[in-house]
Parts: sequence; C-alpha cells; structure tokens
Amino acid sequence: MPSVTLKTIRDQRRSLALWAVSILGLLATYGAMWPTVRDNTSYADLIKQMPESMRSLFIAGAAGDLSTPQGFLYVELLSFMAPMLVLVYTIGAGASAVAGEEERRTLDLLLSTPVTRTRVVLEKFAAMVVGTAVLGLAFWASLVIVGVAANMSVGAGMAAATVVHLGMLGLVFGSLALALGAITGRVGVARAVPVALAVLSYLVNALAEMVGWLARVRPVSPFYQYAGHDPIRHGLYWPSLAVAALTCAVLVALAVAGLRRRDVSG
Repeated sequence: MPSVTLKTIRDQRRSLALWAVSILGLLATYGAMWPTVRDNTSYADLIKQMPESMRSLFIAGAAGDLSTPQGFLYVELLSFMAPMLVLVYTIGAGASAVAGEEERRTLDLLLSTPVTRTRVVLEKFAAMVVGTAVLGLAFWASLVIVGVAANMSVGAGMAAATVVHLGMLGLVFGSLALALGAITGRVGVARAVPVALAVLSYLVNALAEMVGWLARVRPVSPFYQYAGHDPIRHGLYWPSLAVAALTCAVLVALAVAGLRRRDVSG
C-alpha cells in the first residue's frame, strides 16, 4: 500500500471493530446498572464510609456522587476502566509500531522501500491517532446512545470533551511507547516503562490530596491533565490539552531522532 498509515490501520481493522463492539457492550452494562445504583443510597454510603486513601484510589479525588449520571460514570467507568482500555490499545500500538516491526523482522524490509525513517515514525504515530480516534468515537457514541436509553445522559458535548481528554491521555503514553521502541528496538521496554509510569501517574493524581508533596507534582501527571478539571461536568480544558499535545510532539520527535541514529537489526 502507498501509505504506512493506511497499511497499519488496515491491519488493525478487525481488532478496532472488536474494540468498538466491546466498548458498546461495556457501556450497555453500566446503563443497565444505573437505575439500581441511582435508587439505592447504600452504594453512595459505601463509598463515603471507605477510608480516605481507598476512596482516593477509586475516584481520584473527584466527587463520588453516584446519584448523578456524571458521578456514576466517573466512578464506575472514567476514573479507571476507560483509561485502562485506552492505554492498553495505545501502549500496545506504540510498542509495536517500530519495535514490534523490528522484532518480527519486517522493519528492515519496510526501510528498504523509498520510505524515510522519519516518515515511518510519523505515519505510525498517525495510525495510532486514527485508532485512538476510533476508540474515542466508540466511547462517545456509546455514552450518547446508552445515556439516552438508560436515562443517564450527560450531553453530547460533555461526552465529547471527556473522550477528547481520554484520547489525549492515551496518546501521551502511546507516544512514550513509540519513542522507547524506536530508541531501543525492544518491545518489552516499550511496553513495560509506559505501563509503570501510567500506574505511577494514576497514584500521584489519586493520592495528591492526602500527601502534601504529591500535591506539588500532581499538575505534571497525565492523569491530572485528563481528569483533574472534570471534563464530564465542565467540558474541554485547553491548557491540559495543550500540555498533552506538546508532550506527544516531544516524544514523537525523540522517536524520529532515535530511529534515525540507530542501526536496525535484520
């Protein structure tokens, strides 16, 4: 195919379709749970009775009001499950973009064509952006459709803002995986380091309100850029999106530099 991006998306078409169907099924499950949780105060009381440290880990400092659609969706889906799903995709895509090709002994074949190393990295990143957008569209459509059907609508605009922030969170760690894969050529490193840093970022954001020194570093956490300004209630927060976009740009630039300077194993 004439485009590395189109070839990569073509190779992922079945898995992306499965991702979209799974996301719709997941949201349908939460939609079925919503009436029971909304009408039963014991669920909200359970969260309030949790130790503060455990409550922070579950809802990352947000208002855990399960009687509202926004609170329910944040606690049950957006605080942990949705980011985890997006990160699984983006870190996997970033790690396989260059390091995966090299591990499968196909990168040297790709580079033997009239395609520069810079273009390979940029087009692989573009494919990851498209794949993340497909997942984001699936989340948005599911939030809108299931929200209307289950009477837990948060509004199409707020759902879109939440999905944009969620997608940028995924792209930050996906770009890190891409950069590490391009620099080292090792899939294990490209996957393990972003996963470890994602867990660390989550913990920093979740526990910052309890630990004083963590509060000072919390603003640099990608999870804070994702959820710290509560996009499901307040919409897009442009400074956070700008930080995430700049982070991606720097990491992609490092990926380009790393691949251009390194000998590729055949």
